[in-house]
Amino acid sequence: MSTNPSEVAGSMDGFWHDDLATADPEIAAAIANELKRQQDKIELIASENIASKAVLEATGSVFTNKYAEGYPGKRYYGGCDYADVVETLAIERAKQLFGCNFADVQPNSGSQMNQAVFLGLLQPGDTFMGLDLNSGGHLTHGSPVNMSGKWFNPVSYGVRQDDERIDMEAVAATAREHKPKLIICGGTAYSRVWDFEAFRAIADEVGAILLCDMSHISGLVAGGAHPSPFPLCDIVTTTTHKSLRGPRSGVILWNDEKFTKPLNMAVFPGLQGGPLMHVVAAKAVAFKEALSPEFKTYAHRVVENARALAASLEENGLRIVSGGTDNHSMLVDLTAKDVTGKAAEAGLDRAWLTCNKNGIPFDTRSPFVTSGVRLGTPAGTTRGFGPTEFRKIGELIAKVVDGLSKNGPEGDAQIEEHVRAEVSDLCANYPVYPHE
Repeated sequence: MSTNPSEVAGSMDGFWHDDLATADPEIAAAIANELKRQQDKIELIASENIASKAVLEATGSVFTNKYAEGYPGKRYYGGCDYADVVETLAIERAKQLFGCNFADVQPNSGSQMNQAVFLGLLQPGDTFMGLDLNSGGHLTHGSPVNMSGKWFNPVSYGVRQDDERIDMEAVAATAREHKPKLIICGGTAYSRVWDFEAFRAIADEVGAILLCDMSHISGLVAGGAHPSPFPLCDIVTTTTHKSLRGPRSGVILWNDEKFTKPLNMAVFPGLQGGPLMHVVAAKAVAFKEALSPEFKTYAHRVVENARALAASLEENGLRIVSGGTDNHSMLVDLTAKDVTGKAAEAGLDRAWLTCNKNGIPFDTRSPFVTSGVRLGTPAGTTRGFGPTEFRKIGELIAKVVDGLSKNGPEGDAQIEEHVRAEVSDLCANYPVYPHE
């Protein structure tokens, strides 16, 4: 066996120097195609956004190589000096951004952050309350197919049938009847302002911990475009990749020190091993961006754009669930057009408008078909669109849906071709990562 250092080093040349296109052309091609998709199509999925190049750079950094089990100053591995710097910055920036005393920035996802709250503060079989999935709640808020619904006893609240808004009197009555240990406010498809004060009063009355999952609205909260759940909520969880415009991940926030040990221990070692330090670094970058005056302008414009889009859709014959929106998102009811959410998602995608099918309150169709689509404005606002562009997008959506209404799931090819051309013009005027 050769012991010549130059020969050993030479054998690693390809490993150190090959770029992705050389090392794995198939993956490189898929990434290039995804970039083109994001550049050429208008992203209207409410839970997606466009991260800055700084966030992408941190996510792809050498912190990918580092194991850092434990917390800053209390690691189970050596060599964590700079991991501690990064995580401490992320924690301090999160606390400053949301005005709270404590933060755990290690959860890998929104699901894991909520699981950590359950693991840290509940026992299997305990009762908790959350917004029903059919009314705009999340899988982790008690769906029977999710761990939250399998290991605990979820009791759901919903929206009124007449105005599709949360009935706080019904929430109070349900809480008095079932005495939940924890109440969740927050959802994934609810377009109205959350009444944190009313939820606080109900939680106090029944002795429940109040958790806000603000994953969708956290960017709006950070920018002052939606009321903050603090100090009314005991614990707040959020993803970082939706309206907050960071990497795909989760965070837990709280004020009372009594929650610190159970929540931190639920994340590590309860659910996770070493944190994804490259993602923690990217979270720190995103929090710094969100602390800027420019982000406040962005957050308010997201809401302004959502209202413009909703108004345009209604003017063009499409019904918005609850009659409008107060945040970044809306549900479009396609029942009167006799178009399914599944068909609308496919037709709009053919027209280069990306959205997701979504159930509407009291939907009679299955979750795989649905009677509606969910739309959001965070990504388009990041791109630079304003109310004028979003009113135009509303017109384009309505045209595609009308084509589906008249022709079935295949839609109207001429309309979709025309809409694609309009989308191309909009995208050319507001490019994504223009120099890539």
